[in-house]
Amino acid sequence: MRAGKRLSIAVVGAIAAAGVLAGCGEAGSSGTEAPQQAAAGEGCAPVAGQQLIALDDDKSLQNADNIIPAVHSKAATPQLIAALDKVSAGLDTPALVQLNKAVDVDRKSAQAAAQDFVTANGLADGVEKGPGGKITVGAGNFTESELIAELYKLQLTAAGYQVTVQQIGNRELYEPALEKGEIQVVPEYAATMAEFLNGKVNSGAQPVSSPDVDATITALRGLGEKVGVTFGAPAKAQNQNAFAVTTEFSEKYGVRTLSELAEKCSGAATVLGGPPECQERPFCKPGLEKTYGLAVGSFSSLDGGGPLTKTGLRNGTISVGLVFSTDAAYAQG
Repeated sequence: MRAGKRLSIAVVGAIAAAGVLAGCGEAGSSGTEAPQQAAAGEGCAPVAGQQLIALDDDKSLQNADNIIPAVHSKAATPQLIAALDKVSAGLDTPALVQLNKAVDVDRKSAQAAAQDFVTANGLADGVEKGPGGKITVGAGNFTESELIAELYKLQLTAAGYQVTVQQIGNRELYEPALEKGEIQVVPEYAATMAEFLNGKVNSGAQPVSSPDVDATITALRGLGEKVGVTFGAPAKAQNQNAFAVTTEFSEKYGVRTLSELAEKCSGAATVLGGPPECQERPFCKPGLEKTYGLAVGSFSSLDGGGPLTKTGLRNGTISVGLVFSTDAAYAQG
């Protein structure tokens, strides 16, 4: 679902992987060897390892796909928006990685993981009561959307609403339901939703999203007004295309950013892995080539952020792979 959601729309945002990378330390520290310099044009062969990290998108290849609450405009009372905005205020990318890990790795239910997060962060404390009534929160059919929908449910329940969560599959299904008021709230991704609505309202003539989150949100809200959808505050958390390597690869070659990858690892030995469409999509292989000047030796057709790509990284058959920025694979421990 995620691969289709991200790559089929071809709009994704710039990643903030500093929290993920902070635990790696400087090359040569803690008894590790100094980075190995690959010969010019040789590239960087894959290095097997279990822990994955996301390389920093330091030139902003990706667009601002911050998580944001989308609300049917007739249901968008100030109290409802304020309750949802508290989720946005407490949610950054490292926190979302850990939430995904709680479900995908630790096997908690989405409801239990959401309750733990709300309790630990005091999100429901002091929530202003709204006018009440029934609210249906829609969710996409993947873990992250279900988790955020459960966070929204807890917040809106604290605000006095009677809330149910309904899984409605993909955006093509739940967005029309949101416009009609059949559901009242759904977690969204700013740049992806902006381009989806741009396609409906303007036939997608010119892209409206960019790495600038403020500009993207402004465009999104303008489009939302035309279809009866109101947007709350964006979270710091973003789910975007991210390019992952093993920590062993990062330490061996001294690579922590995509610029460093291009500088040190362009060449025949470097293998990029991802879904087949990565070879054509502007935010995948062509974007790495145009924005960063990365030249890979070969491409391995796998999946979009799925088990094949992560296994390829861990087994040392690909050097770098497309793994989304909030994947549980980045969680430490």
